[in-house]
Amino acid sequence: MPLPIRSAILRVFLSAALLTTHAFAQSAVTSVGANAEEVLTQLKSQAAAGHKNILLTFGASWCGNCHLFDRFLADLKIRPILDEAFVFADLDAGERPGDKRHANLPGAQELQSSLRGKDAGYPYIVMLDPSGNLIASSLRPVGQGSGENIGYPDASYEIDWFMEMLKKAAPSLSVQDSASIRNWLAAHSSAH
Repeated sequence: MPLPIRSAILRVFLSAALLTTHAFAQSAVTSVGANAEEVLTQLKSQAAAGHKNILLTFGASWCGNCHLFDRFLADLKIRPILDEAFVFADLDAGERPGDKRHANLPGAQELQSSLRGKDAGYPYIVMLDPSGNLIASSLRPVGQGSGENIGYPDASYEIDWFMEMLKKAAPSLSVQDSASIRNWLAAHSSAH
């Protein structure tokens, strides 16, 4: 099996195993396509069926901030909150050429570019509606950070932008749930 497909299958399998362990598998991608478009098609179907939006992360195995975001998404206090609003997938898009153990999922870089993240860096986080239309991304608008990618929300201004993303893509989050997310991010901040 080619490395990109094996890598994507392994990431989805590990994510699904973690979610199943925590009893939240109903909103995770349970199988993987051979390319990013197939994964997105599956996510759109699951999002529409569950009346949810899509939280899609582009990353790489070498990306420490990607692992921090994965830890955030897997947290037992955070995941149930986000499960109410999203289905999830994590696509390898930034693997180093020549890496014999890791490879990009075919089409992931192109999908990232089509979602305004061509040179964004990693993780690049997008929130899409069930049709695949962009609702919010981790790129802060010009004037609020010159279009920079917040990646993993660690600094206070990054946490603020991530909370703005959630307001747009998950408007039904309660004040308490929003506070739980903000407090978790602040408590796990490197500035803390």
